[in-house]
Amino acid sequence: MRKSPHFKALGGIALSAGLIAAATTGAAAEPAPAAAPEQLDAMQRDLGLNASEAEQLLTEENKARSLENELRSDLGSDFGGAVFDTKSGELTVSVTDAEAAETVEDAGAEAEVVTYGQETLDDVVDELNASAEEAGSGVTGWYADVEADTVVMTVEKGSAKHGKEFLADADVDKAAVKVKESSEKPETFADIVGGNAYYINGSSRCSVGFAVTTGFVTAGHCGGTGASVSGADGGSGSFAGSVFPSRDMGYVRTSGWTPTPRVNDYSGGTVAVTGSSQAPVGSSVCRSGSTTGWHCGTIEARNQTVRYPQGTVYGLTRTSVCAEPGDSGGSFISGTQAQGVTSGGSGNCSTGGTTYYQEVNPILQRWNLTLA
Repeated sequence: MRKSPHFKALGGIALSAGLIAAATTGAAAEPAPAAAPEQLDAMQRDLGLNASEAEQLLTEENKARSLENELRSDLGSDFGGAVFDTKSGELTVSVTDAEAAETVEDAGAEAEVVTYGQETLDDVVDELNASAEEAGSGVTGWYADVEADTVVMTVEKGSAKHGKEFLADADVDKAAVKVKESSEKPETFADIVGGNAYYINGSSRCSVGFAVTTGFVTAGHCGGTGASVSGADGGSGSFAGSVFPSRDMGYVRTSGWTPTPRVNDYSGGTVAVTGSSQAPVGSSVCRSGSTTGWHCGTIEARNQTVRYPQGTVYGLTRTSVCAEPGDSGGSFISGTQAQGVTSGGSGNCSTGGTTYYQEVNPILQRWNLTLA
């Protein structure tokens, strides 16, 4: 699979006129719901698109989601992952058996025969996770890079030795892991007071993720189980469930707030949430948070392990969207599909950065919640 500029941090995104020339074909998909003008504006600003390109991208991503789900089911164990290319509008599906390539191509996607595939890469991530606390200083995390068919272990500049030492002691296929030096120094985004914002124990501030019928979901590191929650509009509640570290999941049960299927676009309007279908890697994704508002980028990888100072978190999704402290817990959405809640990252919205989110569906499943 080819590597394109849009897989870099926001500063490296360079999309030009005439992009998204080829629509993905194959799987039937429901028409993409009309995007809010503010969402299209943010995609144009952060992804370098014009209005028609942003609308076309959302349509193609909607088709790609349906096509990926179809092929995941049809291919079974031969399914090796999928990556959407915002430049061409094509979905590339990895297969671990060359004979399965024909099924992919007949469905209208590009096929790529790989050695490992998503399931094996995820197994490697799980094995590294089992000994995560033994990783040396300077090792900042690891994730399954489906496009490159490898697990990438990120380390701080000058810390490659620590990463290789950790890898040497780990019970994994060493050939499936690449150690990569990076300027990233992940931190959580919950330590500043002042989206929809909410306040924990009357002091620290985080951002609402998505409304559920009994409250909302957010990041677990924002507050422990039982912590009180208040909103600027008078709503109140408490954390009915919280997991951090290991995961970054939080569920706030509220009173005085009316759940709505909307996300604040910080331009005077809202974006509708119509479901939580997982978008393919490579898709555009936008984030709403109470510090920096509305920003967009792309999904770079799933199953990212991040070693925060407060502890290691597994199963996050890596994006090129920027964020800053106080954005924690806020919404990540692709089209109208809820994707996850902001966990943490590195960089900021002046220079760009990397931000991770906790997938929303595992949060809903853990506490048997239903999106509003």
